[in-house]
Parts: sequence; C-alpha cells; structure tokens
Amino acid sequence: MSNKIIKLFLRFAISLGFLSAVADRFGIWNKDVSAWGNWENFLNYTQLINPWIPISFISTIGIIATAAEILFAIFLIIGFKTEFFAKLSGFLLLIFAVSMTFSTGIKGAFDFSVFTASAGAFALSLLKEKYLELDILIFKSKE
Repeated sequence: MSNKIIKLFLRFAISLGFLSAVADRFGIWNKDVSAWGNWENFLNYTQLINPWIPISFISTIGIIATAAEILFAIFLIIGFKTEFFAKLSGFLLLIFAVSMTFSTGIKGAFDFSVFTASAGAFALSLLKEKYLELDILIFKSKE
C-alpha cells in the first residue's frame, strides 16, 4: 500500500472520528449506539474527565473542543495545512486520552483507542507527500 493511500486513509479516519463524536453530542446518532446522545450528557462527561476545571467553564470547554473537532476534521478532509492540523489533532486527542486516564482510569482511553488515534494523527503529520489535498493547488499557485 502506498504512502498516498495511507495518508488519505488517516485523514479520513481521524476526520470521521471527530465528526462522529460531534454528531453524537447533537443527538444525530441512534440512542442504541450513542455515547452521549445530547449536549447535556456530553457536558456532564466533559466535567467528569476534567474535574479540575470549574463547572462554570465546562460549557466553554465543550464548545471549544467541539469547534476544534469540526474545524480539524474539515481541514483534514480537504487537505488544508494537513501536517499542521494533524499535529493539532494529535495534541487534542492526547489531551483527551490523558484527561480520561487521570479521571476515570486508563482502561477507557485504551478501550476507545484514543492513544491510538492520537498516534495516528501524529503519524499523519509526518507524511509530507501531498495527495488529493487543497495544499497542492495552493502550492502550485505560489510558483
């Protein structure tokens, strides 16, 4: 399998993982497969894994995380600044994994493959060859 296909797979897998989690927060997923099912449950979980953050900031943290996941997903899908947004995705996922580990134990972070997703995002950031990315058009227009 070529690096181009691996890079494309990583871009889409990470992006769709983010968008699936966002869809769950807004009740788009069926309740039988949903982790949260609605925004309130998502914020309760956000508070659970961030007990050191004052409750008054939890809504803001939830909004920031959700906005980041949406933006990172879109930019990875279209291939805009892929290496940069892959690194940001890796850090976001690593923060989530560490928060899960310190608040609820490492099993959840392992079971939901959050460390694996973070590692995948960091690996994506190292793949420099462009393939089906907006950056190809931007780079060519600057020549």
